[in-house]
Amino acid sequence: MKLTERNIYLLLISLAALFSSLAVFGGIMEPDGALYAGIAKTMILKNDWINLYVNGRDWLDKPHLTFWITSFSFRIFGTSAFAYKIPSLLLTLSGAYYLYLFAKTIYSQRIALVSVLIFLTALHLTISNFDVRAEGYLTAFIMAATYHYYKAHRDAYWHIVPGSFFCACAIMVKGIFVVIPVFAGFIVYWLLTRDYRQLLKPKWWIAMLLILIFIIPELYALYRQFDLHPEKVIFGQNGVSGIRFFFWDSQFGRFLNNGPIKGKGDVSFFLHTCLWAFLPWSLLFYSAVFNLFNKKHRTAQPPESIIVWASASVTFLIFSFSKFQLPHYIIILFPQFSLITALYLCSLKEQALRIFNRIQNGIFILVVILISTITLLFRFPYIYLSNGMLLLILLPALVLFKKQTVLSIVTSGTLLALGIMVFLYLFFYPPLLNYQAGMLAGKWLKKNHPEAKAKIWMDANSFAFSFYAPGEVAYLNSCSAIEKSGDLKHAIFYTSETDLSGLREKYKVEILKAFEFYRITKLKIKFLSVKTRSSTLDHYYLVQLKQRH
Repeated sequence: MKLTERNIYLLLISLAALFSSLAVFGGIMEPDGALYAGIAKTMILKNDWINLYVNGRDWLDKPHLTFWITSFSFRIFGTSAFAYKIPSLLLTLSGAYYLYLFAKTIYSQRIALVSVLIFLTALHLTISNFDVRAEGYLTAFIMAATYHYYKAHRDAYWHIVPGSFFCACAIMVKGIFVVIPVFAGFIVYWLLTRDYRQLLKPKWWIAMLLILIFIIPELYALYRQFDLHPEKVIFGQNGVSGIRFFFWDSQFGRFLNNGPIKGKGDVSFFLHTCLWAFLPWSLLFYSAVFNLFNKKHRTAQPPESIIVWASASVTFLIFSFSKFQLPHYIIILFPQFSLITALYLCSLKEQALRIFNRIQNGIFILVVILISTITLLFRFPYIYLSNGMLLLILLPALVLFKKQTVLSIVTSGTLLALGIMVFLYLFFYPPLLNYQAGMLAGKWLKKNHPEAKAKIWMDANSFAFSFYAPGEVAYLNSCSAIEKSGDLKHAIFYTSETDLSGLREKYKVEILKAFEFYRITKLKIKFLSVKTRSSTLDHYYLVQLKQRH
């Protein structure tokens, strides 16, 4: 590989990491991000690292590690959106580094660098850096475990320890399911290469034992909060075991749709999700997957490639047949998708490169048209500045990189992704957050009444308000609860327009501030259009109450 090509890839990776960091300076989006941030905030307020609470009640859904890491970040940086997002970004970049190590070990530095670029610039990862959930953590831990287990497979036995540690971390983020993307590729590889003895080697059984040892903190926390207290009502029933939920109901219960959390699955869901989620690389990726069915091309790759595509295939099929599906689940497979795509792209001949260069340019133009249309519909602040900056980033891709080479395709795709990052992080999400009423209300309250006792009334449930408001927020659903909650003089209530009338029947209501609300994670044209937006908005209020005499 030419040194100049390597330097260009390193520069683009640095730019992708730098542009990704812009996401940590934005607000926290509802529902999931604000929910997780609120749980970690409660940990800090109560100084309780064992019990997870939401709305003042015991919460059993996700394991603890995400909240432990976030709470630790809050200790360092203070309780803020930045402190919530920075651990996820750092772990995502760590996951990219482990992808590089893994790809370089099996293939070459060139394929490793291209894989990292594709991974860091995939659209849904860009979104997830702003709307932070658990996927950044999970992707990094799975990739780290895969790399160390691969090194252990090649007889560097000590890698069993870090591999098992990172696998345990992934389990303590999402649940026992994550052993599938970690181990499925290895098992299929051993079966297809008839290396059956690997399944009986002591090191892998030691790995299982180490994983069980490393997840003891999670099991202890679940036992303390739930198994020791069968009187607690969880999912509408008593006697719920946190440990059973962790090992079965949270994962296999969702897959079989017989657990406490149910959904409706569609076998084709992730097939069409990947079309947009893996942009601008999705068509290249689908071509690479189709190419894997050609035995000639498959056998031309190193045998260890089985680990990559088998891990992705098994996990993807499980996701597809699951009854509980959300788009962001697929992010944990982006390292494998990126490696499959990079391997295919770097193997293309001149004629195929010419075809894909045209396809990528077509995607490039369509995305730019879409972004321009959104800016015109929404009427962002600084609309001309946003379009100008976008063109400044995107034009070089069309002008400077016209050659039919891998470098040209990768560079133009990366520049498109960088343009999308600038658009989303600086010009799209900030004005969207102006319609996240709970966040704005919490910020206003913290600035203007920092000593107030913040309370949420009836159906005005907002995880963002709970996070941004000062102190611990109380949730009340009856007038008797209001009376029991203390001095009305120091209480400020967050309420919906619908529930405001109920408060007025019993109390004198003083409206301190009104806020507009829209569910910004489910955008529709009617909201995006400035002409019809007002008809889609709900209204929420911060109010003070006084007794009628």
